[in-house]
Amino acid sequence: MAGMKQLRNHLIGVDQGDLILFSDFEHDGLMWTGNGPRQSRSRVTFSQPFRNAPAVHLSLSMWDMSNTTNARVDLQAEEVDGEGFVIQFRTWADTRVARVRVAWLAIGEVAHDDDWSVD
Repeated sequence: MAGMKQLRNHLIGVDQGDLILFSDFEHDGLMWTGNGPRQSRSRVTFSQPFRNAPAVHLSLSMWDMSNTTNARVDLQAEEVDGEGFVIQFRTWADTRVARVRVAWLAIGEVAHDDDWSVD
């Protein structure tokens, strides 16, 4: 586990969204009909760039699963950088996932008009 993210900039940005990852029950997709390890990945691009990788929080804002199997979910933000990140949703065994929506929140430093750098 990483330590506390310290922000040194006086300009902090907060970006957020809500993304439907998949709706596999509509077309008998793999999350709904498959078995064993399965995953869905989706790239999110921030509305404006952060100076560096922000803190990203994910939550399931909607999930629709079969009531005949166990609910197994692994949800992670991966490949986080100043431009965006990848939402990684995993399930396994006989879990049947019809559809999933994920809410995300990113908090980090953003550039300020007074910033300058020597190249």
